[in-house]
Amino acid sequence: MTGLKKAAGSAAGSGFVVRQDQSVTAWAMSSVHAQYYPGEPALAEDRVGYRFINGFVDVGDLPCRVALWKDVQTRNVALENFPVEALNLPGFNRRVEFSGFWHRPTRLSRWLKNRVIAPKDGDYRFRLATCGGVHIWVDGVLKTVFEPFQRNKESATEIVLPLSARGSEVVVLCEELAERDALWYFELALLSEASLLVDLPVGSSEETPDLLKELATSVRPAPLHVRDGKLRLLFEQAATVDVTVEGRILPSVHMRDKPPLLDARAVLRAGERMLDLADVLHLPDGFHPLDLTFRIDDVSIARHIGFATLREEKRDLRRQSLDARKAAALQFAVEHGEQRAGKAIATLHLGRPVDDGLREVIGNTLASINERRDCSDFVMVPLLWVYGSYQDRLPHDLQQAIRTAILDYRYWVDEPGNDVMWFWSENHVLCFHVSQYLAGRLLPRAGFVCSGRTGREQERLATERLMKWFDSVEAHGLAEWNSAAYYPIDFIGLLALEHLGDGNIKKRARALLDRLFTMIALHTLGGVPAGSMGRAYDKELRAGPLTELAPFATVGFGEGWFNQGVAALTMFAAGSYAPPERLAALTSPPTGEALTAHYVQGHDEAARLVLYKTANVQLSSMMDGKPGGRGHQQHVVDLRFAGDPFARAWVNHPGEDDPWGSQRPSYWAGNGSLPRAAQYENAALLLYDLGENPRIGFTHAYVEADAFDEVHLEDNWLILRSGKGFAALTATGPIEPLRGGPGAGIEYRVAGTRSGWAVLVGEGTDEAVFARFRESLAGYRLSLDVDLPRLRFSQRKTATLSLDWHDGLSVDGAPYTFPNRTLEPAIRVLDAVRF
Repeated sequence: MTGLKKAAGSAAGSGFVVRQDQSVTAWAMSSVHAQYYPGEPALAEDRVGYRFINGFVDVGDLPCRVALWKDVQTRNVALENFPVEALNLPGFNRRVEFSGFWHRPTRLSRWLKNRVIAPKDGDYRFRLATCGGVHIWVDGVLKTVFEPFQRNKESATEIVLPLSARGSEVVVLCEELAERDALWYFELALLSEASLLVDLPVGSSEETPDLLKELATSVRPAPLHVRDGKLRLLFEQAATVDVTVEGRILPSVHMRDKPPLLDARAVLRAGERMLDLADVLHLPDGFHPLDLTFRIDDVSIARHIGFATLREEKRDLRRQSLDARKAAALQFAVEHGEQRAGKAIATLHLGRPVDDGLREVIGNTLASINERRDCSDFVMVPLLWVYGSYQDRLPHDLQQAIRTAILDYRYWVDEPGNDVMWFWSENHVLCFHVSQYLAGRLLPRAGFVCSGRTGREQERLATERLMKWFDSVEAHGLAEWNSAAYYPIDFIGLLALEHLGDGNIKKRARALLDRLFTMIALHTLGGVPAGSMGRAYDKELRAGPLTELAPFATVGFGEGWFNQGVAALTMFAAGSYAPPERLAALTSPPTGEALTAHYVQGHDEAARLVLYKTANVQLSSMMDGKPGGRGHQQHVVDLRFAGDPFARAWVNHPGEDDPWGSQRPSYWAGNGSLPRAAQYENAALLLYDLGENPRIGFTHAYVEADAFDEVHLEDNWLILRSGKGFAALTATGPIEPLRGGPGAGIEYRVAGTRSGWAVLVGEGTDEAVFARFRESLAGYRLSLDVDLPRLRFSQRKTATLSLDWHDGLSVDGAPYTFPNRTLEPAIRVLDAVRF
């Protein structure tokens, strides 16, 4: 727990109390200093073994980190006097954290200070943990230098700080080197048996930090999904004085050099706990990261949250041909698409003129490529599509600029560079190889600057590499199965190969496209593709119809939503590839029937996937996995309802403290500790063993009440209805709803290091049937043998399920054998479970 409480009126002073095993999180901070820091160009070790996993890959020290190591070995850091820009206050994170994403190698630093009052003069022990490096001064004297600088890996040490009963000034310099996604934080936890008082050196009343802390801790959008254009913020307590609230929404992570999409300011008046921050009708539909600043006079605190906007009505295009649906998607992309490379494909394919808007799109794309920003491989492929398909429609200056960018680019780690492009994950490997292959085909006799090869040599080498990639995913499946974030990236590469490639590569790309669309069809319900995923972020889980994958289902199967995402959709719409017509029938089973599917994905069967689906409700699971391991971004069990596009539920173990955090795993996406999971027809079980002294000692369910017609918590059953779809969740411990803060209306916790959950789905036609469903739950029993551990779920009229931590699932006492150990889904049709 964070453990800092406001203390006022004591003899020693006023401030936040820190007791043994609690962390010091009250600090006054400088602004962040960020410096481009590339190091000297060099080759990197090729660690791609074409065996892809869900998790961080150690890629060795890149040139920027080599330069950092060289610098820290000889430098001397002087204590600085710095102006206070903002406060970090207790409430939502035991770490002092500034994690984020930087597309280029960036050296980061921030100064912090406070005043710590000890019960008596003496030395006090702390545990210092960090991703980055830390210097600590006490009363102007340097006491700690801890500089592990391990990329995205926490390091810890014990330190001793001399503190005074009169109060000691503690100053921290926190540093990190960002190589794209960067964990950047430190945590200073008190080990001594004592109570410290932490005061902040700010010129304000004693109440100001406390009020800012309460506002930042409890703020949430009301509702999470904005449909009326009003962005409202709700707080648990009313403000005691007027507070200025600033809100900014930056463009997507690929467009951060562009102006904010929203820059709003309003005043939360004293006595109020609700604030209309802004009209957001001008925002595109999507899940938006909102950076908030709460300010009283010159004292401020920052908070990052998120919300979604959806005004677009669901489209029913099932009576239209695939060509007509593709044309509609291209038209939407031209009018509403983000200013990225895919929009250029739509513009040129529809015969639109080369205007300032198209020049901006190509300019954005060239800037990303020429600076070798991380993820530039995602836009290089559609740029090559533009160059290969519409070159004669481009003015000479654009043709030359594109040609130069293609020839200057770094296509793999065997070419020298000092960037932080990520070459090693499943989707990036594909896009880099496709880029190299297409660039070589388009410019076979030209010389490529970074590699020193000709285009023909680039194509030949890329062909060999692509064959290895296809060999892997055709044998093992995808580590990023069903991912609403990464299937669109796979589509970038595969659609380009299908369109511009030839021979076996084109054939293999088309076959894999068929497989991806099969999995999408199986897991699409009510126009929203969702389900258990190999990699998921909060934005995919909280806002299913707003993902970049959602429009693929709309075009492919005729029902759903369009949005501004143009990473690959325009390639689908402008190309000739067509999903097999038979797949549309998988998206909505006939009334009274249930569709089940079993198949495997990922290296060494990383996921054994199970699906139960009716026209109204869908339950999907990743069975077995690696229970007890860290779940990087795996989304294990997923519930979806056809009645509302946001009606969704799941269970996980939080991977970090902050409900709005972005670590991998995060609070809602992934698992700090993976469960043993199993699904049998319409029931799923999750068995958690969090180990000794876990950082977070509970599991929880996400159920956004506003998206459902009914949500009830009775007799330890969390009962849900959306339209004609029903579900119920129960656990081996008491289910406790959160009544306030970010978890209000969505979060239901179960405490304990060993616990189990059961999920049950069904459907019916009216209120009376739903009542029968609720009544039927009294006949089920869920029990946990803690010592084994083993979970047992039984009911007189159905099979008894037993889930053992070591041995997996048994049904009526017999070990369960997973029915299909191949990549091709085994699909069956059953009678739906109805009430």
